[in-house]
Amino acid sequence: MTKQFIRTIENFNCEHCNEAVKGDGYTNHCPNCLWSKHVDVNPGDRREKCGGMMRPITVEKKGEEYFVVQKCERCGFERKNKVGKEDSFDAAIAISKTSI
Repeated sequence: MTKQFIRTIENFNCEHCNEAVKGDGYTNHCPNCLWSKHVDVNPGDRREKCGGMMRPITVEKKGEEYFVVQKCERCGFERKNKVGKEDSFDAAIAISKTSI
């Protein structure tokens, strides 16, 4: 089954750091702390019943792009998300230092 992207525009307060986040339909993590919530089976569908918090566990670099790897604290599911220009690069650096 191929992944189907569903653009879902939602504002939210981060459940980790309480940052008020304005969603743009592509927002899938908090730009302040890089935490997320396990709510999608396919990007944007909000069909995942787990609902656990996705802890950023490491940062990877591929070419010129950086990706935060998140792991669900409830079920262990892992996902990679691109670190965007609006994301805190300081948070990404801090995560990469703790994952060494």
